[in-house]
Amino acid sequence: MKKIILASNSPRRHELMKFLQYDFESIPSDIEEIVDPKLEHDEQVMELSFQKAYSIFKDHKDAVVLGFDTLVVIDDFILGKPQNEDEAKLFLSLLSGRTHKVYTGCTILTSGYSKSFHSEAIVTFAKLSDQEIADYVATKEPMDKAGAYGIQGYGSKFVAGINGDYYSIMGFPIAKVYQELKKIME
Repeated sequence: MKKIILASNSPRRHELMKFLQYDFESIPSDIEEIVDPKLEHDEQVMELSFQKAYSIFKDHKDAVVLGFDTLVVIDDFILGKPQNEDEAKLFLSLLSGRTHKVYTGCTILTSGYSKSFHSEAIVTFAKLSDQEIADYVATKEPMDKAGAYGIQGYGSKFVAGINGDYYSIMGFPIAKVYQELKKIME
């Protein structure tokens, strides 16, 4: 069986990868994320997931490499990982009481096989007070997450509704990844 490499150092993706019950190792991609702004959001996450997977695959051609990228989008504005606490507060203020979209792209690369796909979810936030935002930012959880929130952590209490794949919001569409891996691992 081929070795699987997760091209990410995300603790969330690492934890979710374990549910697939394949042995794997993590080698984070350190590419500079460059994407054509003319691409649609779903195409952007697939392109970046490909770049991340390929940056690891080129040195590990005997392995199966998985790359991921996640975007949080509101009003066609992309909310990446906040640069500082003020930006995290701004992002959360934008999300407060509103609905946004989360896109996660995945690429699976191995010798003779390349597949990129995406999954998405629509997330509605409850109305947040300035104090709730400040208290949440003080936990530091928002600082390394697209959109400045973690749905699986303290941020879960702000989510009023979800339509779509919950695990896409966490950056790892488990069911889609599993179905694709089955095709090449069996």
